[in-house]
Amino acid sequence: MSQAIEIKPVNTSKEMMTFIKFPWKVYQNDPHWVPPLLMDRKKFLNREKNPFFQRNPSEFYLAYRNGKVVGRVAAIINHEHNKFHKDKMGFFGFLEAVNDREVFAALLDTAKAWLKEKGYDKMMGPMNPSTNDEAGLLIDGFDSPPYFMMTHNPPYYAEHLDALGYQKAKDLYAYYIDENMVHLGKKLERVSRGIREKFPVNIRPVNMKNFREELNLVREIYNDAWAPNWGFVPMTPDEFDYVANDFKQIIDPEVVLIGEFKGEAVGFLLGMPDYNRVFKKIPNGRLLPFGIFTFLTNRKKIDSMRVITLGIKREYQPYGLGALFYMEIVQRGLAKGYKSAEMSWVLEDNEQMNKAAQLLGGKVHKTYRIYETDL
Repeated sequence: MSQAIEIKPVNTSKEMMTFIKFPWKVYQNDPHWVPPLLMDRKKFLNREKNPFFQRNPSEFYLAYRNGKVVGRVAAIINHEHNKFHKDKMGFFGFLEAVNDREVFAALLDTAKAWLKEKGYDKMMGPMNPSTNDEAGLLIDGFDSPPYFMMTHNPPYYAEHLDALGYQKAKDLYAYYIDENMVHLGKKLERVSRGIREKFPVNIRPVNMKNFREELNLVREIYNDAWAPNWGFVPMTPDEFDYVANDFKQIIDPEVVLIGEFKGEAVGFLLGMPDYNRVFKKIPNGRLLPFGIFTFLTNRKKIDSMRVITLGIKREYQPYGLGALFYMEIVQRGLAKGYKSAEMSWVLEDNEQMNKAAQLLGGKVHKTYRIYETDL
C-alpha cells in the first residue's frame, strides 16, 4: 500500500527548480511535448522580479508520495482581475501531475484551501498565471505539438478534473491554417474592399526604431479592445514592459502589425514565429552552453507562426477591421516564407473572430478548457 500524499509549499530556490523541472517526469514519453527553456521559467517564476507576482500573492506547491515528487500546482491571486470583474475569484495554475486522481485532488484541494482562507469564493484555471499568459487545459488535439506559448498536457488531466467535479467555464479554440488551406476568395476580397472604402486603414509593420512608442500604442489598444471579453485582465505598464522586453529580442517585425485610421492607431496584430519548433530541439531546455547554437542555427528556418492576439479599439470593432488584419497577416506571412500558422486562442463564443478565422480557411485543431469550482 502506497504512502499518503504530502503537499509542501515551495520555499527555497532548490525547491523552485524541482517545481520547474517536474514536467520532464510527466512528458518523458510524449513525442509532442515541447520542453520550456529552464532559464526562462526560472526568470518568469521569480516572485521577486516578475511584476505579476510582485503585485499578486501566489503560493507554489509540490506533491510527494513515497518521498518522490508526483505533482505541482500554484494557487494564484489576481488583484487586477477581481478589481476589473468585481468578484472574488482565485486561480490555480502550472498544474502538472502523474496519472493519479488522488494526486490531482490533493493538489487542487490545497490550492482551494489557501484561496478560501484569503477570502475568495471561487477558483478558476489553469491560468499560468493569467489570461495574458498561458491559459487552459488541452482537451482535444493531442496529436501535434503546441504552438509557442500554448499549453500541452496528457488527456488524463481533463478526465481527472471532470471526475473531481470541476465545471467548464469557457473553451478556447486554436485554428490551424496553411498555404494549401488559406482561402483569399472573392467574398473576402469584396468584404475587405467594402471595409477599406469606409475606413481606409493603413496597416503597417511595427517600427523597431521607435519600439517604446509603439509599445505604448499597443498597450493602449489592447486594454481598450479586450475589455469586454470574458476573462480579460488589464495589463499594467510594468507587466506589459516585462513581457515586451523579452519579445523585443525574438519578434519578426514583419508580422507585428499596427493599423492607423486618420492618424490614430486603432488596432494591432501580434504574430510570432513558432519558436517551439526550435525549443523542441534544445536538449533538456538548457539554452547554455550549447543550446544557444541550436537556437541561433534554427531560428531563421522557422516556417510557421502563431497569431497570438488581435485587438481593435471598441469604437471601431463593429466595422469588421479584424478581417483586414487577418488578410494582411496571411499575405505578409506567405510573402515572408511562413507556410502555416495557428490563430490562438479564440473564445468559443467570439463570433466575429471565429467567423474571420473560418473565412480565411482556418480549422479548429486544438481546444483548451478553463475550469471553475466553488470554494
